[in-house]
Amino acid sequence: MSSHSPATRWIELLSEEDLAFIKRFVLSSGSLKDLAAAYEVTYPTVRLRLDRLIEKIKVLDSDRGDEFERLLRGLFAEGKLEENTFRRLLNTYQQQTRSS
Repeated sequence: MSSHSPATRWIELLSEEDLAFIKRFVLSSGSLKDLAAAYEVTYPTVRLRLDRLIEKIKVLDSDRGDEFERLLRGLFAEGKLEENTFRRLLNTYQQQTRSS
C-alpha cells in the first residue's frame, strides 16, 4: 500500500499517456477545441477520451475493491477491455480471492 494519502492514490494508477492528456488539458485552460487541435483530432474524439478518463479516475478513486480490481475497472472504463473480457477477469479474480 502506498504511503500517500487516499486523495492521491488514483493518480499513481494513471498511465503516462493519461497524465500527459491531463497536463495538456490544463495547459489549454480546459478548452476541448484547443485540445483537439493540439492532438490533431476531432472534438468528439477528445470529448470521448476525456469522458473515459473521468470514468477511470472515478473508479480508481473509489473504495470499491482492492487495487487490482480498481485497475481492471479503470481499464474497462477506458475502453481497453471489452465487457465480456472484463467480466470474466473480474469474476475469476473475485472467486480466487474469496477462496484464498
